[in-house]
Amino acid sequence: MNKIRKGDEVIVIAGRDKGKRGVVTLRANETRVVVEGVNVVKKHVKPNPMKGTTGGIEEKSLPIHQSNVAIFNATTGKADRVGVKVLADGKRVRVYKSSGEEIKVA
Repeated sequence: MNKIRKGDEVIVIAGRDKGKRGVVTLRANETRVVVEGVNVVKKHVKPNPMKGTTGGIEEKSLPIHQSNVAIFNATTGKADRVGVKVLADGKRVRVYKSSGEEIKVA
């Protein structure tokens, strides 16, 4: 079970974007996530008349390792760790480690 999923609000805890918050837009692979507004780079793009794209410099969010982000707990206003709790019916849910409350899926 992935502890950080698409749609979660996360905060960066390490790296050059430390302290920034954003929403996970994509799980790039098993270990990396793309967060909007984090790890933004400028990419030089050539024009391609066959595809109808113009050239220039565009900004692009690149993946960041999931160990460098933590889920944001809105009730405390801080980063939090994620735990997994098994309910009575056998269903597994994600919970905040600090409070034990269930993480709502956005």
